[in-house]
Amino acid sequence: MSMPSYEHVAVAIEGRLMIVTINRPQSLNALHPPANEEMCDVFDRFAADSGLWVAILTGAGDRAFSAGNDLRWTAQHDGKIHIPPAGFGGITNRFDLTKPIIAAVNGFALGGGFEIALACDIIVASEKAMFGLPEPKVGMAALAGGMQRLPRQIGLKNAMAMMLTGRHVNASEAYRLGIAQEIVAPERLMQRAREWAGEILACAPLSVRATKQVAMGGLGRPLEEAMSMRFPAVGELYRSEDFVEGPRAFAEKRKPDWKAR
Repeated sequence: MSMPSYEHVAVAIEGRLMIVTINRPQSLNALHPPANEEMCDVFDRFAADSGLWVAILTGAGDRAFSAGNDLRWTAQHDGKIHIPPAGFGGITNRFDLTKPIIAAVNGFALGGGFEIALACDIIVASEKAMFGLPEPKVGMAALAGGMQRLPRQIGLKNAMAMMLTGRHVNASEAYRLGIAQEIVAPERLMQRAREWAGEILACAPLSVRATKQVAMGGLGRPLEEAMSMRFPAVGELYRSEDFVEGPRAFAEKRKPDWKAR
């Protein structure tokens, strides 16, 4: 499936990898409704394309991953925040996506921008990265999943300390809290994101998708209940050619040839 040209988003395809760049640097990559619509279309295509297995999401320039909702645009229009069905940035409500997304955070990830990063599976952060949900400071609330995801990902008290004050945390504190999985020099950010993607791509894609679906589906459930649940991605894995190919390649001491089928 080919990708169309977008006005507010840049998309590059590198084999099985899709790289998505929010391309509104003049607005610190804040999203307005047209940009959100484009992001939704990009991730619709990513989900549907059998040839794409992993995505990296980042922001244009070196100042911001995304500053969240474009408040200036909102103020100049109807004053309302419009979140599409798939969620802010096309992913915060996309609960059925089993393909992994890596956030390469190169600067400010604030408000909805932070919520987009939290909806990704792995965060690689530049040393200049800054994270926060500052909505209470402007009389708003993090309504794109931030108030739900952050406590689940870093614990209640750590999350409340950030959310109730609206304060920002830098890259080193984000790493300590478990928000970011790695901190790198700005010039190495995309290289390391690609290397993380490469490690995922070396694994069986259906195994990766089953792992994500089970891990996410079992969150918040008692262990026994979570382990007794049945997930479609696991059944697809068991019925796949890759389920045979993996052990065979191991026995033959060769690199497996994954087909995602």
